[in-house]
Amino acid sequence: MKEPTKTMPGMATPDDLFARLEALDIETETHSHPPAYTVEESRGLRGDLPGTHCKTLLFKDKKAALWLCVVEESRRLNIRALSDALGAARLSFARPEIVEKHLGIEPGAVTPFALINDTDAVINVALDSEVMAAEITYFHPLTNDRSTAIAPADLLRFIEASGHRPLTVDLGPTATADTSMNIHPKTCQTAG
Repeated sequence: MKEPTKTMPGMATPDDLFARLEALDIETETHSHPPAYTVEESRGLRGDLPGTHCKTLLFKDKKAALWLCVVEESRRLNIRALSDALGAARLSFARPEIVEKHLGIEPGAVTPFALINDTDAVINVALDSEVMAAEITYFHPLTNDRSTAIAPADLLRFIEASGHRPLTVDLGPTATADTSMNIHPKTCQTAG
C-alpha cells in the first residue's frame, strides 16, 4: 500500500488547517480514503461523494512567477493558452522542490489549502469559473489520504484570508490539449 504524502517540517499540518478553517467559521466535511496520487486513483478510492472533485496544478513561468491553478478534475488544459489567459510568461510545471518550499507539502497533495503556508503570498492563484460555480468542491487537506468538501465561496474566503487575491478564469476555451495527464507522484499536480 502506498504511503500518504506528508507536510514539510515547520509547515502547517492538517490539524493546523482545520483549526484555521474553524477560526474563519468555514464549514467543511472531510472523508478519509487510501492515498490517491492520480485522478484515476482518486475516482476509485473516494466512492460516491457528490460534488465537484478538483485537481490543483502548480506552475512556474519563465519569469519565475508561481501560479496555482484549480480546475475540475477531468478538465484538459492547453498550457500555452492558459499562459495567455493568465498573462503569464510561458508556464511549465513547478519542480517538486518548489512545491515543498512554497506550499509546505509533498507533490501528490497539491491543494489550494496549502496556501496557508504561503505567508508571503508569492503564489498567484487562478480558479476555474466552473469550479467556482459548483455547489461543493473537494480538495486534499494537505495530505492525499483525505478529501475535504468546501463550498466555493468559503474556499475563496480562505484563500483571501491567506493573503491572496485569486483570479476567477473561464478555462473552457483552453480545454483543448491533453495536459490533464494521469498524475504521477513526482509531478506538481494532484487530484483532490
